[in-house]
Amino acid sequence: MRRAEHTANNWGETSLSLENKVAIVTGGGSGIGSSYVRALAKAGAKVVIADLNEELANTLSRDLESNGHKAIAIGTDVTSESETLRMAAETIARFGTIDILVNNAGIFPQCDFLDLTYENWRKSLAVNLDGPFLCCKAVAPEMVKNKSGKIINISTECFFMGFETLVDYTAAKAGVVGLSRALARSLGQYGINVNTVTPGLTASDALLRDQPENFDPHVARQCLKRVQRPDDLVGSVLFLASSASDMITGQIINVDGGYNLH
Repeated sequence: MRRAEHTANNWGETSLSLENKVAIVTGGGSGIGSSYVRALAKAGAKVVIADLNEELANTLSRDLESNGHKAIAIGTDVTSESETLRMAAETIARFGTIDILVNNAGIFPQCDFLDLTYENWRKSLAVNLDGPFLCCKAVAPEMVKNKSGKIINISTECFFMGFETLVDYTAAKAGVVGLSRALARSLGQYGINVNTVTPGLTASDALLRDQPENFDPHVARQCLKRVQRPDDLVGSVLFLASSASDMITGQIINVDGGYNLH
């Protein structure tokens, strides 16, 4: 039988501190991604804000730096293999390593299935599924070298139930769950944890602006009767990024106020 690696003196010595860890957050320049960025920085991580909108990423980076945190912005198209490889290389050049990857970048198109074109289907899969694959592929060699790493893939509650106007999005995000589970098997031998967070309907600025009518019926079905905010999601990401989750991999943490019960 394999000898336990913990001793009596270090049981329970886990922490949500990310001091001196290096974290990449894709799509981190605005919205929910910026909440992940701020939380990781507050926990002590050096944060790389990888976003297609480099201007937004730079603005957030400067704000964090002015408050004593370490952060850089890297303009990144997650659908481009060369750009995701550059993202990883620039992170290592600036901060020396990569400890954490949060695959948050995504698009959220809505369309009835009968109106969904193949072109739009491919675009959704390129961002929402190819993107996480390419980013995982880009950071994996550094994590393998270090024999450690935390990959956190952001999926959606749609994975559990489907929505009729989100066929392409739901299919891509279901693929993210499968990707996470397969990578957990593949990379576990190198001490790398791969997990998934499935957020429920969250009051991002964009959704509050474009779809305010969706929140009341959603909250009515939730166990917890209030609108979910971006800050409600950061605890799951901090936990999965930290040493507190060192023996958790291939799992889903569903954060939706009890909309879906499993």
